[in-house]
Amino acid sequence: MTVQKDGFVKRRLKGVKYALKGIVILATTEDSIKAQFFIGLFVIALGFIFNISSTEWMIQLTVTGLVLVAEALNTAVEKVADFIHPEFHNKIGVIKDVAAGAAGFAAIISLIVGCIIYIPKITSIFL
Repeated sequence: MTVQKDGFVKRRLKGVKYALKGIVILATTEDSIKAQFFIGLFVIALGFIFNISSTEWMIQLTVTGLVLVAEALNTAVEKVADFIHPEFHNKIGVIKDVAAGAAGFAAIISLIVGCIIYIPKITSIFL
């Protein structure tokens, strides 16, 4: 077992620093994260416009976070796969497709949740 030189709090602060660095890298370099982030801002604006309930806010923010996390993990898998095997390989392609599929699942679920929250509110305006 290795002995840690830094204390518990100092290690946690370093972890926060690395997490923030990762967020900045994702937000400045990955188009999928940028797109999902702006979609998230759009639905947050819709939440204020339609005055959604606290429960709807919690669910909306949870699925938005789920999409961002899935996109970030997909990016990480792609970067590792490209590092390990830079040229095209069928097995690496399958790994990357599965990771993208996970992000796709998250996006589909968030779209369904958005429809459940907003379609009744939008239709009530027109009916």
